[in-house]
Amino acid sequence: MKSRHGKQNTKATLPMLKEKHIILGVSGSIAIYKALDLCSLFRKQGADVKVVMTHAATKLVAPITFEAMSRHPVYTGLFSREHGWEMEHIALSEWGDLLLVAPATANIIGKFAQGIADDSLSTLFLSFQGPTFIAPAMNSTMYTHPIVQENLRQLAGRGIRQIPPQTGFLASGEKGIGRLEEPERILEVISSYFSHCTALAGHRILVTAGPTHEYFDPVRYLSNPSSGKMGYALAEEATRRGAQVTLISGPTSLPDPPGIMVRRVITAREMHQAVMKRLKTADAIILAAAVSDYRPASQEPQKRKKSSASLHTVLVPNPDIAAAVCKKKSPHQIVVGFAAETRDLVRQAKQKLAAKGFDMIVANIVGQSDSGFQSDFNKVTLIYKQGTTQSLPRMTKIEVAAHVMDKLALLIKPVAKKKQKRKS
Repeated sequence: MKSRHGKQNTKATLPMLKEKHIILGVSGSIAIYKALDLCSLFRKQGADVKVVMTHAATKLVAPITFEAMSRHPVYTGLFSREHGWEMEHIALSEWGDLLLVAPATANIIGKFAQGIADDSLSTLFLSFQGPTFIAPAMNSTMYTHPIVQENLRQLAGRGIRQIPPQTGFLASGEKGIGRLEEPERILEVISSYFSHCTALAGHRILVTAGPTHEYFDPVRYLSNPSSGKMGYALAEEATRRGAQVTLISGPTSLPDPPGIMVRRVITAREMHQAVMKRLKTADAIILAAAVSDYRPASQEPQKRKKSSASLHTVLVPNPDIAAAVCKKKSPHQIVVGFAAETRDLVRQAKQKLAAKGFDMIVANIVGQSDSGFQSDFNKVTLIYKQGTTQSLPRMTKIEVAAHVMDKLALLIKPVAKKKQKRKS
């Protein structure tokens, strides 16, 4: 809820924050005074807050001030003996539901990006496995420096969420970008994240990801450059929102995401079989895999030796997984497709949506160096079966996954209610 001045009304309770364990990381920026307000706001909403300070931060605000706000000891050093024998960064990692670093200086951002762990906060960052948000704050010339921007891009590509700074008057007296976002807005972002965590609770979602390999012989195959990053991001985002996820993955170098049932396959026919076997139990099917349309008609049992003669191979069509899913899906099931095109993006994606029978399609142009295959970034257009479109700017695949899940939650919710009503 917001007040008539447009700021978050902190007197209104936000149930999604109640009893959440929030770790507040504080680095040495003059904007540290806002972190005190932020700590207080979280406490008023029922969250439990523990604070980790860098050495530079303690020079601006005494740790005892944060201790009074949080009602917990403040962690300030790797070798402190004030809080018992536990390895503090490990104990905190297990305790926290979310890590928020606000303010985040250029120094701490650089450490995070390069994996440097030489103080309490940077060590905690590397050991924390939960969702992490950073809110940068620094002079505009530092914020816009190419190295800082590259560090931010690296962190974004690794799933670190960012609360961008605002333009305003800075500590230097100049006006520019770099001003830490207001505590009320940061509170709103974090509460919104937790509210999304239950948006898909109780739903079962099937996701396909990665390429397929269609072998000519034991060492050569037909494939594409898909890394699987988009499909894996979707599976992880659905899990974060409470869904029970099964990920059917083609050959990728990505590790199995924690908490997700993963079925590894190689060929399109194997993926088709795995999807159809699990189709009936899914509430939503997200077909993000880049499946090879064709395979060699035959596979040589041994490696084919190189010769000077031309090689001719017959290719035959692979099963159309998307068409098979849409043909057999129940009325309550939602199917999201993907379209990778090289031209006429919207027109061709709309044709594919109609031909297959998707509820929504995520379309992107491939062959670009800064997004798409192999990249941590993507630039997509969301198209719905009603004909409406939404073009998103270039963003990380993790951010794209969040947008897709926002839309899926809207599509799946009313259908789920109808399904439940029929059962009752």
